[in-house]
Amino acid sequence: MGFFKQKRRGINQHNMKQLQNSDSVGTKVFSSIRDNVNYIKDFFYHSHDLMTYQFKFKEKECVVFYFETLVDPDRLEQKFFVPLAQCTNDDIGDSLILEHFPKSIDLHEITKKMLQGFSIIIKDGEQHVLLIDTASTNERSLEEPQNEKVVRGSHLGFVENISTNLNLLRKSIKNQNLFIEYLTLGEITNEKIAIVHMKGIANEEVVKKVQKRIKSISSDMIFSPGYFEEFIEDSTASPFPQMLNTERLDRVAANLIEGRIAIFVDGSPTVLIVPINFFSFYQSPDDYNSRAYIGTFIRVIRLCSFVLAITLPALYIAVIGFHFEVLPEELVLTVRGAVDKIPYPPLIEALIMELTIELIREAGIRLPSAIGPTISIVGGLVIGDAIVKAGLVSNTMIVVVATTAIASYVVPSNEMSAAVRILRFPMMMAAATFGFLGIVFGVMALLIHLCKLESFGSPYFAPMAPFRWKDLKDSIVRMPVWKMNSRPLDHQPEKVQQQSESREWEENE
Repeated sequence: MGFFKQKRRGINQHNMKQLQNSDSVGTKVFSSIRDNVNYIKDFFYHSHDLMTYQFKFKEKECVVFYFETLVDPDRLEQKFFVPLAQCTNDDIGDSLILEHFPKSIDLHEITKKMLQGFSIIIKDGEQHVLLIDTASTNERSLEEPQNEKVVRGSHLGFVENISTNLNLLRKSIKNQNLFIEYLTLGEITNEKIAIVHMKGIANEEVVKKVQKRIKSISSDMIFSPGYFEEFIEDSTASPFPQMLNTERLDRVAANLIEGRIAIFVDGSPTVLIVPINFFSFYQSPDDYNSRAYIGTFIRVIRLCSFVLAITLPALYIAVIGFHFEVLPEELVLTVRGAVDKIPYPPLIEALIMELTIELIREAGIRLPSAIGPTISIVGGLVIGDAIVKAGLVSNTMIVVVATTAIASYVVPSNEMSAAVRILRFPMMMAAATFGFLGIVFGVMALLIHLCKLESFGSPYFAPMAPFRWKDLKDSIVRMPVWKMNSRPLDHQPEKVQQQSESREWEENE
């Protein structure tokens, strides 16, 4: 190890800082092992987890560099140290041990590979470095996503390792047209991104638009899809999500075959699907694993829950504050008897209960899983009973808020559920100010916004705006699978036809 202590040659501190902060390639491996060793050590600031191993091979000095925090020691031993121990200088081990590993002459690439878990071998007098893939793989087992459970169908979900996720996708779609493009995001984090689409089906203009937006991101850190989602979406001011995020393999595969694009991020099981429309958030794999009538019935219930979750508290406020005459005579005395004892207007009453529900929900998420559901249920019952007995909220308001909360959680997508919960507050304000007229104006503004909104250039409210009769077969309703012979046109797929137009066996019988 004596040559490690010798004075560094050809690299000064100023040049080293430039190399450390530079993303340019072309810094070649030095011919001197001392310069290479000193460069690697200085590049990583002599970090304590940077390990070195020196040995001689055929009378040449060699050094192995690796990060003990990134490398699997068993893989390193089996791939390198065991074959090295069995080799002698008279063997052809040089070709068996060292020469079969991939080589690199670019120090910038080498340092990036080390941060990905590679070990490197530096040989004196040679201007290339050998790379050994020894990265440790610490990942959880494959299981169904907790927030996207289904009754029938696949129960397989993605994990945090991007290679595992793409492996699952390749096994699901065994087709040569499945195209994967790798990118790296984050000036410091250097996260691996994969853009996946089907060649010949996905619209190439949309693919280029996705690539351009992702490549334009300049940020020090990218940790998850949700972190860079706002960088590339069309309208960050909109409360509606413009990308579908999912952890389900079957959902990603189905959308890819329909002509959409999937974005994977290493370190996250969540996949972003673009472009997307409003009705996609109300679709679930269960819809296609059940009969058409049942799938349609459940989907209509979900869409009705969207309207209910946004407008029900506002309707209560408008009726109590402005339009008491719309209530049937049988309900007037009951409702008035409950409301007359409340010391403040309906808007304040609704805000208190809605915010209380949000507090209970947030507490249920943060509490340990063993006691979270219990505390949420008990807390809701105790608070609801106590607040009614104290005369702060009416019984009718409790029913309205409970129904609204249930309706907001019917959505299969958590992002859309959050948007629905936020939208009810401005709708309540409009109802408290103008009554039914405020609700009408609020709904009109919401529909106008949905009609104007786009997802990567595709209409967000399709097939309702623009209206396409043929695409309704898999939006509000779910027609039998054998009738879905064409792909939706909202994302402009290059290949529209996806199956035969009829059941051929019926014609032969």
